[in-house]
Amino acid sequence: MSIPRVLNRKNRILLSELTKTDFKLRYQGSVLGYLWALLRPLMMFAILYLVFSKLLKIGNDIPHYPVYLLCGTTMWSFFTECTMQGIQSIIIRGDLLRKISFPKYIVVVSSTLTAVINLLINLVVVVVFALINGVTPSWHWLLVLPFVFELYLLSLGIAFLLGSINVKFRDITSIWEVIVQALFYAVPVIYPITMVANTSTLAAKVILLNPIAQAIQDIRYNLITTETVTTWNFVQNQLIAIIPILLVAALLIIGAFTFRKKSKFFAEEV
Repeated sequence: MSIPRVLNRKNRILLSELTKTDFKLRYQGSVLGYLWALLRPLMMFAILYLVFSKLLKIGNDIPHYPVYLLCGTTMWSFFTECTMQGIQSIIIRGDLLRKISFPKYIVVVSSTLTAVINLLINLVVVVVFALINGVTPSWHWLLVLPFVFELYLLSLGIAFLLGSINVKFRDITSIWEVIVQALFYAVPVIYPITMVANTSTLAAKVILLNPIAQAIQDIRYNLITTETVTTWNFVQNQLIAIIPILLVAALLIIGAFTFRKKSKFFAEEV
């Protein structure tokens, strides 16, 4: 076969069709339909902004804090949607796996790509909101894409790993929901990392070594303001600063290996 199996035309068509179907089914039957792709993160942002900025006065020292918060909640929503959909995808597509023979990874990738579609829609809103808020456009905006891709690879690695385990042990979904809730407060989505640094520099460094925090902070740095604290400008030792990248690579490799090993038994266990 001249073209690798992972890239052949048949698999690309199947991936495209499953992605379209997943996206359509997600909003089927709702009154507002595809508008929910925009409304959900915007509603979350509005609530968090009201509570943390207006009532608790958090973020007053951060330039363009409303955009800063919207960007963080958008990327966090992408991460959670990507992982949750990916983890459950094999079970949801169980009937298809039993009827047709095709690479099982396509099911997971297609479910995560629907989250990517939602993210692209939401990023347009973030950019428009940034311009309205006075953020100056810059070529640095192009550097947002590699960090979005990094966050996607992290999500995909988690989806492969936990999704393959979830086929046999259905508790994984519930456990991950709890972990996600805890991670939300362990990542500087709603609060600036400087709040933690003022109390404990070590704690701030540990938080920034989380790949989710690193990616979100780098996106904010390039999209909103260079005053954003990132892993690269806060952790002095650059060998330590690359730990988030190494974690993403390790999770993706371990997840793909585990998925490939267990995928042989999906049709029997799902």
